[in-house]
Amino acid sequence: MASFSAVAYYIPYSSSFFPNKPPKFNNRRRNPVFKFTCKAKNGETSPGKLDRRDVLLGLGGLYCTTSLSANPMALADPALPDFKDCIDATQPNKTFINCCPPAASGIMDYVPSATTVNTRIPAQSVGSDYYNKYMEAIQTMKNLSPSDPRNFRQQANVHCAYCDGGYNQLGSPKLFYEVHNSWLFFPWHRWYLYFFEKICQKLINDDTFTLPFWNWDASQGMQIPYIYTSSVISPLYNCFRNPDHLPPSVIDLDWSYGDKPEDPSTQIKWNLSTMYTQMITQSKTQTDFFGKAYRAGDDITTLDGAGQIEQTPHNNVHSWTGTAFDQSNLIDMGALYSAARDPIFYAHHANVDRMWTIWLNKLGGSNFTDPDWLNAYFIFYNEEANPVRVRVKDCLDLTNLGYQYEDVPIPWLDVSVKPKPRAKAKTLPSAPDPAHVFPTTLDKPVSVIVKRPKKSGTGSSEEILVIEGIEYDKRNYVKFNVYINEDDVNACRPDNTEYLGSFSNLPHGHRMTVKTNKKFRISQVLEELGARDYDKVLVTLIPKSNPVKINGIKIEFDS
Repeated sequence: MASFSAVAYYIPYSSSFFPNKPPKFNNRRRNPVFKFTCKAKNGETSPGKLDRRDVLLGLGGLYCTTSLSANPMALADPALPDFKDCIDATQPNKTFINCCPPAASGIMDYVPSATTVNTRIPAQSVGSDYYNKYMEAIQTMKNLSPSDPRNFRQQANVHCAYCDGGYNQLGSPKLFYEVHNSWLFFPWHRWYLYFFEKICQKLINDDTFTLPFWNWDASQGMQIPYIYTSSVISPLYNCFRNPDHLPPSVIDLDWSYGDKPEDPSTQIKWNLSTMYTQMITQSKTQTDFFGKAYRAGDDITTLDGAGQIEQTPHNNVHSWTGTAFDQSNLIDMGALYSAARDPIFYAHHANVDRMWTIWLNKLGGSNFTDPDWLNAYFIFYNEEANPVRVRVKDCLDLTNLGYQYEDVPIPWLDVSVKPKPRAKAKTLPSAPDPAHVFPTTLDKPVSVIVKRPKKSGTGSSEEILVIEGIEYDKRNYVKFNVYINEDDVNACRPDNTEYLGSFSNLPHGHRMTVKTNKKFRISQVLEELGARDYDKVLVTLIPKSNPVKINGIKIEFDS
């Protein structure tokens, strides 16, 4: 059975594929290497000649001709990446970096059909034999030729190109294509890790090898696993991690730049409450969990698309782990362009992927049935360095993919860790109406009194707090916290109901102003605070990073 890893269609300047002269450059864009046909015969491609649709829709592209009868209001065309050009990505220090992976031809469709199921295990519990195998796999990957798409740096470049504005949308050259902040986040990363794992298996000649998962959602996993901490002998070590967060430091799943560490038992308690809030209270629907639909013509900079888990804990584990001497110096795990250069990235995202399985199997969640999601497809290289095309619908069954997760305790499922009110039925302090405050730059705490809507007719009675028009430069680290009916935010903690959560952004992509929204479910929260009958609520925003602009706050019913 063949298996795979990721790729783009452009050869770097230094590639040996250009022995006589370098490719021409045009405003930092690389010219395509191959000739394209409008339609290859019998749905196949031949070496040196690619079906134009394969090039335009590959490596994260989406293609679907199925009608959207299940969702007649949705656009019938998914978002497509345009591979005529691969653009330099942008580092947080505002300089450009070439993330464009090597060229490819002869793309074949691939549908997984594993005959055995291997078990991914917690990184904290691996033994010496496993540790040695994993080191061998990563070191061998690092020793491959730089032009080999399975090379460790080339694998990291795949994430960089997809996540830092390496590609534009087909038909909309002014719109960047992106696999974060939308419903593509979970399936794209699942396929990415799947292929990375298959390359490891090939390099050490062991088809039972699996990637470990860093189970930061349980107390025994809330430190950087020891296998990533040896600076002397291990290719799993990375020097660009926050030195203040090495073991025995306990991870903070709601970390903000400048936060001081709490004692371990308190931090563990807060982490479990954060997981309960994000996975249970705030992830009631598919869009809550996965993120918003991303279709042709959608501008990712105006799409309030990130799911709850992508923001917290995903973003915060990245920023907590990556170096953070100041907010402009987020390296490797702390910035999307470089995150996959740190081997711990793959253990982190294995646990993110595990959250997907928990949400489906333990919390009653379900996958999208929208054809634009199911038929979205990506191009990856297999362990033989051959490119293949895979679809979202074919990564939904872990049995077919040939892996599962070890059944370990999930302490945050226990209702005892559910956040509790700091004080019930408060008398709300005086605060201005949002219309008298916004728009404003959030460079200091802001509190407003927000009126609740009156329900009329049929429809959902679930109330949603919307932070409207959040504007920021997506190259910057951004985070602010949100509280409801809390008159003393300094006394409020992640295990208090009054703390709704946060908005965050990991630095990535080209200079551009993002304008998006952040939503929180509040009906259950208000019930628990004894505020069900209040006609208005107090909302407080606390900046934890570079300033952002906020254009408004409102409460609406879930649509």
